[in-house]
Formats: sequence, C-alpha cells, structure tokens
Amino acid sequence: MPRVKRGTQHVKRRKNILARTKGMMWGRKNRIKLAKTAATKAGAHAYVGRKLKKRFNRGIQQIRINAAARINGTTYSKLMGDLKKRGIDLDRKVLAEIAVKHPEVFAKLVKA
Repeated sequence: MPRVKRGTQHVKRRKNILARTKGMMWGRKNRIKLAKTAATKAGAHAYVGRKLKKRFNRGIQQIRINAAARINGTTYSKLMGDLKKRGIDLDRKVLAEIAVKHPEVFAKLVKA
C-alpha cells in the first residue's frame, strides 16, 4: 500500500481547535493540548447553558402569568386549567407576552 501523508488534515484539525479557543487566556489559546480540553469543556458548558436558559425563561413566564392572573382575581393553576377546558391553546410564552404588553387583552382572556 502506498504511504499516505496526512499533514493537511492534521493542520486543518489543529487550526479548527485553535479557532474555537480564540480569545481564551494563557496557554489555552495557542497550545494544542490545552486548547483541545478547553474547547471540549466550553462546548459542554455551552450546551448545558442553552438548556438552563430555557428552564429559567419558563420559570419567568410562569411568574409573569401568575402575577397577571392574580391581578385579575384568579391563580396560575386555575387559569391554566380553565384555558385547557375551554380549548384555548396558547403556550406560556405567548401568554406571558400578552400579560406584560397587553394587560387588557389578558383580562379578556381571564374573563371569557
């Protein structure tokens, strides 16, 4: 079998890793061994962070809906149960937006 030199692939892989660690401090930005672990961990933390952001935003939405519901004389759980019974399929993100930006529309939703 003929010999295959993989210099270009090797360089390309290292350049990609260093591009991902650009802006990091100390040796993590220019030493391959440190850059590899830094890039891997950064990717893992970024993935977890995206999930935590969704979790946090859902909690904020529930708080906003509950606050608006209590202003209109009901609670979050009663409101959500009522909306489900009446077949109003608005997700929490939209309800929170309506509660904050259009309180009169939200009041009509609660009364209806």
